[in-house]
Amino acid sequence: MSRIKEITTSQLAEQLNGNLKGSEKKITGIFNILKDAKKGDVVIRHWIDEKGMEIAAKKEVSCVVTQNPRGNALEAAKKFKIPLIVTEKIELANAFALSWAVENFARYALRIVVTGTNGKSTTTHLIYSILKEAGYTTYTNTDSKSEFNTLIDPMVAKQIAEFPEKIEAMVLEVSEVQGWMERIMKDHAQIMTSAIDPDILVLTNVSLDHIGLVNSVEEAFEEISGAVKVFNGDYVVLNSDDPLIRKMEKFLTSSASAVFYGTGSHLELQEDGIYYRGKIFMEKDELPFKSIHFIQNTMAAIEATMELGIEPFIIKKAVSSYKPLDRRFTLLRRKPLIIDDFAHNPEGILATIKSTSQLTKGKLLVVSAIRGSRGEPINQVNANAVVEGLEGVDHLLIITSSAEVVDHANLVKASEKEVFIKTVEKNKVNYIFHENLCEALKYALESANEWDTILLIGAQGMDPAEKVLKKIED
Repeated sequence: MSRIKEITTSQLAEQLNGNLKGSEKKITGIFNILKDAKKGDVVIRHWIDEKGMEIAAKKEVSCVVTQNPRGNALEAAKKFKIPLIVTEKIELANAFALSWAVENFARYALRIVVTGTNGKSTTTHLIYSILKEAGYTTYTNTDSKSEFNTLIDPMVAKQIAEFPEKIEAMVLEVSEVQGWMERIMKDHAQIMTSAIDPDILVLTNVSLDHIGLVNSVEEAFEEISGAVKVFNGDYVVLNSDDPLIRKMEKFLTSSASAVFYGTGSHLELQEDGIYYRGKIFMEKDELPFKSIHFIQNTMAAIEATMELGIEPFIIKKAVSSYKPLDRRFTLLRRKPLIIDDFAHNPEGILATIKSTSQLTKGKLLVVSAIRGSRGEPINQVNANAVVEGLEGVDHLLIITSSAEVVDHANLVKASEKEVFIKTVEKNKVNYIFHENLCEALKYALESANEWDTILLIGAQGMDPAEKVLKKIED
């Protein structure tokens, strides 16, 4: 590892367009979260109060960076003699931390960024698995729960700095948009991609998800395309089946190349499997996923790693033995067939219902969790997607608020429940509603025979479903 580049508090404040409260001080540690901070570290927090500053002082950190000093934080900074940098955009601090960590701890590593609306986690983790199979010491920010893929805190920078081995490759998932309702972190994908400065950029698709942060597909396109506009690497991997992703080729610099996967490209899906340059590459039975949108993620990963020159037999071995992330079209039971999927936006919901309906030999029972504390618009379009997906399908729809298993941040509001159910009723779709997830799952199990299929869909509200099912059966 090369010598760590030194930086002072005033230099950091200048980089972040921030206001330094306190003295000039040399930074001797890494970028960190308050809970794990050590002597000399820089703590980055969206907000901090006097209690947080007191904790920082006890840990002897170099400084604290925040967007929102609450209460008596400024007075506490002066009292404890802890330099405090106040910035208008905390994302700039996290981007700098990420860039600094890459520069100091993974300067010569192969860097891959994956972004888009759907399929980022699966594509990222597949690429990670292929690189591991090929012998690379690899880091990724995508795990089974996708806890560190937002890049809105310094956790990834911290993990890179603390990685126990020399990082030879990293695959980083970058969210297409970030923020809170009505408070968008503008140009998030662009800022974070620029900070990573990847050799390869992989784009999955463009669709509507974070309503309130972006309110149209066109806005989602603008946010995702920002990653392409700052790309200075070797090549970008594009989904030829998504017309908006295809359009992004025009944003590439002259030094970067575009390669495509999907219909009409040299890597495409045919009836019996994935073909490469007209020859069968992997048969469908060898693939970890059978659903079309997951196969597209698989092709994205294959294309990205083939461009690296990784031997086809290594790619095939890694893909065929791949263990999917939690809740990615996961098979929980066989009789009745129970499939669990993190379908949480319109395109994901529609694709998952259609794929599952093709598998069932009997009735399709859909247990759908309403998205809590995400607003009425996303729940309305999600309900419309459920309705569209069930059209012409012999089905039973069970809706739940998962009230007994979600935390306060994911609690379903009365208005969210109302808009979801009214949308279903407006389209004359019969349904059953259960406030609690346990009751919804019990009803599904009691209503299904061994030839039916139960599909569990939703974000945080459906995350505990597998554990709840085990408790029901015990």
